[in-house]
Amino acid sequence: MGLGIVGMFIPILPTTPFLLLSATLFAKSSDFYYQWLLTHKHFGPYIKDFQENKSIPLRIKIFSISLLWLTILISIIFAAKGMLWLQIMLMAIAVGVSIHILSFKTKR
Repeated sequence: MGLGIVGMFIPILPTTPFLLLSATLFAKSSDFYYQWLLTHKHFGPYIKDFQENKSIPLRIKIFSISLLWLTILISIIFAAKGMLWLQIMLMAIAVGVSIHILSFKTKR
């Protein structure tokens, strides 16, 4: 659950898989925490909607991909300066994560 929350602010760390994993594990281990998660003001609707529809709202797709690429490009320009192997790896991660996000249906 903690990794899912951190992933909301760090684009390289995926939020959805960690929240869905938390929901699955809570469903099997603690009905109290599972219900808490599903009724949570911010996480609940997101998790329920994804479980039911396997889709991501367009606004979230745009925000996620934009923030991902902004962060990756800043990292390539400033942090990976002169390290071609790291720049290539960061670009590959960005492309892979973008493809993964775009592979889900878009909820309108």
